[in-house]
Amino acid sequence: MTPTHFAFSSAFMLGLAGLAFHRTHFLSALLCLEGLMLSLFIALSLWTLQFNTMNSASLPMILLAFSACEAGAGLALLVATTRTHSNSRLQSLNLLQC
Repeated sequence: MTPTHFAFSSAFMLGLAGLAFHRTHFLSALLCLEGLMLSLFIALSLWTLQFNTMNSASLPMILLAFSACEAGAGLALLVATTRTHSNSRLQSLNLLQC
């Protein structure tokens, strides 16, 4: 495994671990998701450049577009939960009542 692959694999794993263990606040969960998407985008971009394939050249931009949509939806949910529940802590949310 090259150092580049190790760096992006460890960045992805750190984002996944942060999402799994630090779920107290909605904004921290969104930041962990953005870290996951950033590491996937950079890894996919480097993979496209390394193998010099033009068939998958648009995949990083599609992933970036989905990441932007995910960030917008996440921030809209953050605003909605803050307005309805007066805080954005994930422990105070009950999925059966929403």
